[in-house]
Amino acid sequence: MVTLEDVAKQAGVSLATASRVLNGSTRQVGASLRARVERAADELGYRANIAAQTLARGASNVIGIVVHDLTDPYFAALADGAMRAAATEGLLVMVGTTHRDPEQEIAYVATLHAQRVRAVLLVGSRVADQRVTGRLRDELARYQAGGGRAACVGQDLLGVDTVAPANREGAAELARALAELGHTKFAVLAGPPHLVTAADRCAGFSQALDELGLPAPQVIHGPFDRDGGYAAAQQVKGATCVFAVNDVMAVGALAAYRERGVRVPDDVSVAGFDDIVTLRDHVPALTTVRLPLKDMGARALELALNEDEPVVVEKVAGEVVLRESVRRMP
Repeated sequence: MVTLEDVAKQAGVSLATASRVLNGSTRQVGASLRARVERAADELGYRANIAAQTLARGASNVIGIVVHDLTDPYFAALADGAMRAAATEGLLVMVGTTHRDPEQEIAYVATLHAQRVRAVLLVGSRVADQRVTGRLRDELARYQAGGGRAACVGQDLLGVDTVAPANREGAAELARALAELGHTKFAVLAGPPHLVTAADRCAGFSQALDELGLPAPQVIHGPFDRDGGYAAAQQVKGATCVFAVNDVMAVGALAAYRERGVRVPDDVSVAGFDDIVTLRDHVPALTTVRLPLKDMGARALELALNEDEPVVVEKVAGEVVLRESVRRMP
């Protein structure tokens, strides 16, 4: 049986373009592209999917946003940016949280597809499991073949428009800034090793230290949340500066040190990554790598609604922000 993917491949266009031509989308496609798709469909004997035509013609005004953990301020800020952008377009938003379960993320995409939402926005890191990532990618492809649109905030691994934070580069810049303050003994609260965001931030930080000729940091893995940072901080030995690969873990570390009577930054310096707004008022204020989270969410939604070719990948740089949780070494 000839599929829409077969037609797209023969015509040399994306699946979304083939769907717009053959499934009755109101979006315009250039005459030359349209002719290529129609010719390929004729040659292969493709028959259009009536259900997909119905979706394309009567597109829902609902957007589905899928995040890993809505209680995490990182995801809340990204979702807020996307929801505010959706409101300006007169769109309604459904938000689902996976609780960091990749299988639940795949199930959400399938459910949103069945509910015929206009676009799906995935917010969160990929996992280091090619099989799981491949299944999610396939589920998104089926959704797009039916006329839907998709985008993500995270790594460019799903074949959709992507807003990709520069995690390695941001962590490397932070390592260099901390080294300039005289720190030479580091620990990294590295999060789960299977989570690509956590692994990239740990790797970027460690590589920068190596390039500076400094000793490798002590690396402590654990959950990517406040309790993970709390537990990991208790295992640090001999470091003058602790880097938590996200701000929420840094909060846990600060709590652990406070309970033990360890002074920050007098006894140990602490830094995070993301620049969660509420932590700017924390005492001591947290040194971190700032990402424009709300802007990233809004841009991802914009990409999800944009049907231009080809797939867009926008990398977002982080900015090192030095605050009171880090001190200069004597």
